[in-house]
Amino acid sequence: MQIFKFGLVAAVTVCAFSVTAQAADCTRVSAIGNNFTHDAAVLFSENALKNTIAGRGLIPKGPVKTTCDSGSAMIECHSSQTACTGGTPATCLGPWLCF
Repeated sequence: MQIFKFGLVAAVTVCAFSVTAQAADCTRVSAIGNNFTHDAAVLFSENALKNTIAGRGLIPKGPVKTTCDSGSAMIECHSSQTACTGGTPATCLGPWLCF
């Protein structure tokens, strides 16, 4: 009976370390977009996020979260998404243009 308990504890420990190792390879990436119109600010922030992730060689995971604030004349949008290692970095000219 004690060998079964030891085996169960060993299996749980391996699973816990496995999940921790996978979580360590992912990070939250964010980008900002500014413009006079809401739609253009969202477009700028989401494209900047996409190209930042591609430029760093990450693979996007999950949905993109975008929030906007219209404080002054310009509307500022913040987009963020979880991204994990495993991709090949793309050649980018700033956050707007990647090849």
